Amino acid sequence: MEDIHYREYKILLRPEQFYAPKRFADYWDQVDTIGRKLGVVVNTSKRAFDRQVREVLFYDTPNFDLYRNSFILRKRTFYDDGWPRPEHELAVKFRNADRAKAAAVDMVPRMVGAAEVKFKEELLPLKDELGGMRSLFSHNCIVISPNVVLNQGLRHILEVFPSMKSADIDQDARIDLVNNMAVEEIQVDPGYFDFGHGFAAKATIAIWRDRASESSLVGEFAFQAKFQHYDDIHRKAEHLSEDFFRALQNEAPEWVQLGTTKTAMIYGVGPHALANGE
Repeated sequence: MEDIHYREYKILLRPEQFYAPKRFADYWDQVDTIGRKLGVVVNTSKRAFDRQVREVLFYDTPNFDLYRNSFILRKRTFYDDGWPRPEHELAVKFRNADRAKAAAVDMVPRMVGAAEVKFKEELLPLKDELGGMRSLFSHNCIVISPNVVLNQGLRHILEVFPSMKSADIDQDARIDLVNNMAVEEIQVDPGYFDFGHGFAAKATIAIWRDRASESSLVGEFAFQAKFQHYDDIHRKAEHLSEDFFRALQNEAPEWVQLGTTKTAMIYGVGPHALANGE
């Protein structure tokens, strides 16, 4: 079984909390206080609240065949001083609550050029209760390219990512922008946490907005650790990271939104379960 090299802890945040830019710093102050009470070393970056703007688009068949089979197809465009970069980020993910099933999917693309394949565990709160924790396993492939074309139909995508062919999907289906929604993502990288024993994690805070209506959809706080081997994580550091994750929910409940993921919200499925557990 492929080894996990990333562990990412995610908490969705209520969009109404982000009524002004300063709210990124307000939430980080609470995170800092909670972390220090537990003995987590909290480091704030010099440019902690420089805001990065991106456009995020999800593509699927009209019947959401990719999503129903645990696949996610996402295109992300980065902006510098208001101008889009020429390269786009194409992400294909297979996400499932079953680690073995997620690990077994070959995410290496059949294409010329650089691609990064990641296998990670995502820690999420329980769907209907604060203070809990559940796991999803995400096998991802990230491709950076100036030539991301997603309007040639699903068959073109399947030729690049043949692992999708094993799913119950009509290869001749067309693919479109999911719910015709373009997302504006605003993110800051406020700092990182040190849980000891070489286990550290970089933090991000983001808000997703509907570009058409300028309405806020959902926020997210996340911190991700990278390591060589999953079994090398020191148990004391692992337990501290999980205690911190639970405390962030219990001690700042007014910020937390339960019951969904960002992707599920774009699909409009909310807390309803699909094949991938979301």
